[in-house]
Amino acid sequence: MRRPAFLMLLVAVLVIALDRLSKIWIVEGMELQSRLLIEVAPPFLQFQMAWNRGINFGLFGTDAEAMRWFLIGIAVAVSAGLAIWVLRGAGRWAAISVGLIAGGALGNAWDRVVYGAVADFLNMSCCGIDNPFSFNIADAAIFAGAVGLIFLPDQKRGKGEGA
Repeated sequence: MRRPAFLMLLVAVLVIALDRLSKIWIVEGMELQSRLLIEVAPPFLQFQMAWNRGINFGLFGTDAEAMRWFLIGIAVAVSAGLAIWVLRGAGRWAAISVGLIAGGALGNAWDRVVYGAVADFLNMSCCGIDNPFSFNIADAAIFAGAVGLIFLPDQKRGKGEGA
């Protein structure tokens, strides 16, 4: 297996594992799904339960079973498409970024299969601003991966191919 493909796979597996372990520990083990709120370091960090049936911040959320499976299919398709791109010769930073995105997308898809919705529980506020939204490790990985694809240089372009 080529190094970028290995990096992508390793990062994706680590993200899925961290996401699952955090949900097993906090949502299930600490019974956040019934307690709904656990103050950790208020207001900076709280565990606040939110079930996301939609896309980002619950957009297009619905209880319809068709939407659930549609979003699972989108997560799998996007992850597969990005993985193919990496396999066709993307550089190291692109592979890491795609691993973050794919791991996050598949972690959230796992939630949709197991729970019927994405389990969001991290809530952070600061400086007098009360954030009403919760997120999870998979969401943070998707965001970091997208930022990486936008801002980090692809190593292959940096080696004389017209950077």
